[in-house]
Amino acid sequence: MTNYNPNLILSAGTRIVTHHEIYNSNNEPIFSKGTVGIIIKSPIDATHAYRVRFMDETEVSLKRTQFSIYSHFKNPTEPDDIGTDLLSNHVIYRCVVGSQAYGLDRDSSDIDIRGIYLPPADLQWSLYGVPQQLDHPTKDEVFWEIQKFIMLALKANPNILECLYTPIVQQTTPLIDELLSMRHIFMCKLIYQTYNGYVMSQFKRMNKHLENHGEIRWKHAMHLIRLLLAGITALREGHIIVEVQPQYRDNLLSIRDRQMSWEHLNRWCTTLHNQLDEAYKQTQLPDRPDYESANNFLIKARREAL
Repeated sequence: MTNYNPNLILSAGTRIVTHHEIYNSNNEPIFSKGTVGIIIKSPIDATHAYRVRFMDETEVSLKRTQFSIYSHFKNPTEPDDIGTDLLSNHVIYRCVVGSQAYGLDRDSSDIDIRGIYLPPADLQWSLYGVPQQLDHPTKDEVFWEIQKFIMLALKANPNILECLYTPIVQQTTPLIDELLSMRHIFMCKLIYQTYNGYVMSQFKRMNKHLENHGEIRWKHAMHLIRLLLAGITALREGHIIVEVQPQYRDNLLSIRDRQMSWEHLNRWCTTLHNQLDEAYKQTQLPDRPDYESANNFLIKARREAL
């Protein structure tokens, strides 16, 4: 695959060449590898897709990992910036989150890999910089650049906190072992806002969707309840429990399998919301995370990248 700079946003009118077969919404191949198209709309940032038009006037959305710039494809000696493949060599933390880490997986469940990468200093300092996260084009893998990861952890992002507390770790380094040993610095009262705020807003949307369409995403509802349970434990005990506690597992699975009524689910949500409020009033967690320790760790990581 041609290397590229993930931070560079290509402009409309740029000709591109596809890396792989392109499929429609029915998972049917519509364009082969090596098909030429033109960008007609650029995304606002590198995490979103481009709108590309092909010769037959078909338009599709493609991620930057799915194509090369046509001029660079014709001249392989001309570098197409920094590649994801290169940066993936600098992953320093790899862990499993999602259903497998929660203990809610089925035989068909995907393996969700998350982690951290530490880019070399010369790339970090270059004009192009490095992407805030790496997304594998075919696997469910996401790796955050170390500063982005720490910033999200300081904001009590549930996905990031789960990475720090997951029981399934595939790869670490001494630097990551140090981070895991000090993960308590991210535990603070912000957890109430991030866990409770997100869950309650999502339940309001679900109620509206149920009224309008008569259906909801039950698996999503299950994970919202799981987040409330995790938030309560975090405020009470000062750490994140990723693997679902045995006394809740059957009820959570009954939500996913549509065996719990919406009325029962709403009552449980309300009860947990009240418990979260009470846990917040009584929590011993600090108001804010330990920014100084997080900053010192990041500086140490940057020095190691030298």
